[in-house]
Amino acid sequence: MVLATLLGALAVPLPTAAFQAAEVFQKGTWVLSLEGGGGGEENFDVRNEETGFDLWYAGLRVSRLPFAPLGAGAVRGSLEIGLEPIYQRYTGVVSAFFAGLALVGRLHFLGLGRVVPYVEVAGAIGGTDLNVREIESDFTFWLAAGAGASVFVTDRVALYAGYRLVHVSNGGTDDPNRGFEAHTGLAGVSFFLR
Repeated sequence: MVLATLLGALAVPLPTAAFQAAEVFQKGTWVLSLEGGGGGEENFDVRNEETGFDLWYAGLRVSRLPFAPLGAGAVRGSLEIGLEPIYQRYTGVVSAFFAGLALVGRLHFLGLGRVVPYVEVAGAIGGTDLNVREIESDFTFWLAAGAGASVFVTDRVALYAGYRLVHVSNGGTDDPNRGFEAHTGLAGVSFFLR
């Protein structure tokens, strides 16, 4: 799904005018992103059985670029920091949810013109009704790390797709707390506003 979304974004005809990443990623730019993703549980702890549920999630991120682009060449980058309410739904063998607020950091690499790779980390706290052998509590942490790429279809609108490893745990505030991981794909759209 992620690869198909990214290939579809690359097939969109792009404006012929030169893209000026430094202008789009100026200090103080606001970024509004709508995204969704999904995947399946994948526990790294091989000694225990997993419940085997699937999940999908959606979020709306409001971010700011606090600094001017830094570096040169292939490592020229711009930092995005934002807040994102996230809703995650568990499906398959269970029916449950997570809802929380995440702090997200995304580092964009600006050296490839309209194609802008990124790496990201995110951490959220929130509530859940997921009660399975891996985790059973009303409070949980949602952590994620990933990478992907944006394709600017206009000078201020980018479609993006990527991979995100998600970890969910209650941080030892309740038992059980083995937690779980999920390999997920995501896709979204970002609007860069001055």
